[in-house]
Amino acid sequence: TGAAPAVAAAVEARFGAALLSAGSAAAPAPTPDSVGPLRTDHAALLVALGVALLAKRATVAAAGLGLRWVAATRRTDIERTLPGAVRYLELLSSGSDEPRAMLRKAADGDAYGATATSLRKALNAARLAGSLDEGLRRVARDTPSRELLAPFLLKFRKRAAAGDEALSEFLATERRMLSHRQDRARKRARRFLELLTELFVAVLVLPALLVIGATALSVVIPELLPPVETPVGVVPTRAVVLYGAVAVLVAFGLAAAVAVGTLRPPSQRVRYEAPASPRAVVATAGRNPASTAIVAAAPAVGLAAWLAFAGYTLVNVVLVGYAGFAVPVGLVAARRTRIDDAKDRELADFVHAVSGHVAQGRPLEGAVAAVARDVDLGVLDDDVADLAFALRATTAPAEAAGVEFGSAEGSAAVDVRGAAIERFVDRVDTPLAARTLGLVTGALDAGGDADAVFETLRIEVGRLYSEQRALRSSMQPYIAVGWAAAVLVAGVVAVVNTQVVDAARLAEIAAASEAVTEPEGVYPELERFRLYVVTQATVLASGWFAGTAARGRYAALLHSGALVACCYVVFTVGGLV
Repeated sequence: TGAAPAVAAAVEARFGAALLSAGSAAAPAPTPDSVGPLRTDHAALLVALGVALLAKRATVAAAGLGLRWVAATRRTDIERTLPGAVRYLELLSSGSDEPRAMLRKAADGDAYGATATSLRKALNAARLAGSLDEGLRRVARDTPSRELLAPFLLKFRKRAAAGDEALSEFLATERRMLSHRQDRARKRARRFLELLTELFVAVLVLPALLVIGATALSVVIPELLPPVETPVGVVPTRAVVLYGAVAVLVAFGLAAAVAVGTLRPPSQRVRYEAPASPRAVVATAGRNPASTAIVAAAPAVGLAAWLAFAGYTLVNVVLVGYAGFAVPVGLVAARRTRIDDAKDRELADFVHAVSGHVAQGRPLEGAVAAVARDVDLGVLDDDVADLAFALRATTAPAEAAGVEFGSAEGSAAVDVRGAAIERFVDRVDTPLAARTLGLVTGALDAGGDADAVFETLRIEVGRLYSEQRALRSSMQPYIAVGWAAAVLVAGVVAVVNTQVVDAARLAEIAAASEAVTEPEGVYPELERFRLYVVTQATVLASGWFAGTAARGRYAALLHSGALVACCYVVFTVGGLV
């Protein structure tokens, strides 16, 4: 190491002298221009690599987010539909079906959503593997519902191997456990809805009142909100604040309505589908809100176009057109809801009466015929009479021929009986009927005890009907909050428009005080119209919130449309705008 400095000095002296002797023949030093293209190429390559890396990470993150969203959606759907599937399996366990046949019938039920899909996957895997245990194990391993469906499938596999009695006891225990879980989920949703209502008041009503108050003060004292100089000209700050508040109010009202809708139990959400043919759409427009929405769209657009040509402001054109569409659709939905409520009430009485006759030893056909003859069921009288006739017509030939229901002819009779019950469910056409009476067909087809089946059905119908009534009662305060918010804001704006934003009133204030420095620079008509727009935005959002809490999206149309129409009439007729 000691000779290293001497060697380095000798090399430096030799090559340094050579470079000095070369003089101008040596290569010139690199300049920024000479290395510029090389550096630009490297920079472009680095940028391209960075963009590619970011694109890869963004794609992976987006794909992961999508997969997580799909898994969460499936998990939520399984949690929603598993209790109903377990209740159905419990009814089937009272019959003679083996576990594979029970799972097949539950998998064929459209009402069980993602649970039915998972059961179909288990049956397909079992057919490929040759073992039901293996199919259940694979689905339990792959399902996103690690806390509910996976343990249920594993326990079902174990209890099925232990015998029919152990399986029936397990299904009864699982049904009770899932019912308790649903009750806890409903309580949590109710508490969250209370918080959402408080947030609705805090974020929607209070800011609207603050904006209205600040605007009123700025009209009296313009220095509070002076105009803002922008590249496109002078922008009045009051207009920016007011219309910004309108956008926030409408967006938050829509978000609050969506949140309230998601908090409603899935069994209490009603969906209507419009018929495929235009003639059927027109024919059902008076009783199907989905058809009414299609039929009412054209008149509402025509009304809005006529108002636009008549010289109405764009805001009023949109609002009146919306009310002209929303109110008819909401009224038809409200009428349909009242009819469905009456059907559900009579359906509970019908099931209770049939259960009593079946408990006395009567066959299903005789029990339904006795109820149709002796009990007044109101709106269900015609449907029950049709069901009694269909059951009597399908079973009378089999009984006359002495056919047993265990034979092939008896199985055909059971299939026809199931078709009659399904037709009755289609005629009643309420969610309660679809969720309950559909259980009867599979349970009786499996050879289940009719007394036990109808007793379970009676309890289930009573529980679901009680849940419906309890939900409606619990939603009444939130409906009142929505309407109270709308009335409060409309009243405050009416007072401001009459007592503050008025030319004569501003002149009086200017004469009595030096606060109003430029009363002639205020345009009362314009300021009143701006406050009217804020009022309509608040009213619209409040109607969405109240209607969604009441019945759902169709009720939201009715409440919001009625509030918008009332606000328009009051402000226009009263000369407040």
